[in-house]
Amino acid sequence: MRKLILVSLTLLLVCSAAATNLQAQQPSATPGPLTFYYDYTVHAGKEDELTTLINTVGAPVRDKLLADGVIMAWGMETPILRQPGGTTHLIWFTVADYAGLEKVLNGMEAQLAKLAAAEARARPKPAMTTAERGRAVFDGTKTRDWLTRDLVAGFGHPPAAGVLPVTRYNFVKVKPGKGPDYRRTWEKYNKPVFDKLVADGVVLAYGLSAEDVKTDGDWTHFVWIATANMAAADKIGPAFAADRARRSEKDRNEITEAFLDATEPDKARSLITRSRIFKLAPQK
Repeated sequence: MRKLILVSLTLLLVCSAAATNLQAQQPSATPGPLTFYYDYTVHAGKEDELTTLINTVGAPVRDKLLADGVIMAWGMETPILRQPGGTTHLIWFTVADYAGLEKVLNGMEAQLAKLAAAEARARPKPAMTTAERGRAVFDGTKTRDWLTRDLVAGFGHPPAAGVLPVTRYNFVKVKPGKGPDYRRTWEKYNKPVFDKLVADGVVLAYGLSAEDVKTDGDWTHFVWIATANMAAADKIGPAFAADRARRSEKDRNEITEAFLDATEPDKARSLITRSRIFKLAPQK
């Protein structure tokens, strides 16, 4: 990657941008929202069973808490690129704080207990209990949970009814001790471009996030970018290219070096997903 010309490398790093080492950050006076991700591998041919599980277990709980204002948004996504043994489905929900997270997790436990009790009383017995269905649908050895927090975020108008966003996740590893420098650089040079894309209606929302409970060493932070469709994503790269092109060569070189100095470029990875379920809390 270091052999790429400076401008191209800048654009790649922009699209891979994440920020800062969480340990090195000063605590925010107003912490950003938390997002809980269920990272699943669903056995081939079990997609309909997954839909049944969502409709009977997760959706009733999340929809109620969405209406109550506890959940800010929730959805289910599938990656557009498949890989052997890789994630097939992501289910996520966003809450303001840990109190909200606890309400969701308690609600899920209560729903599972309620279903199990009803199945135990049922006559005749169901062909498959909810617990058995879950074991049949998911490869439990690959299930992974993530808890992330937005450090920076921007939101436009809610998408039109029926729109299922496309989201790109760009992961990067920031070098130890370089977090504050990286975040300052990212917010100075990247955030204004994203804000304009939001204002222009190209990007629905974006965020600069990190694990709030650190579990992974391959990356430190990530950027997520939601658009109404893939066509909108075509406009993001040119917007960054135009921003860099209006700067002097000296400035472009300094931006590139700032990102290179703070990150490990060979660790950068990306994921693009399509929403299959997407719900926002009612606007007040």
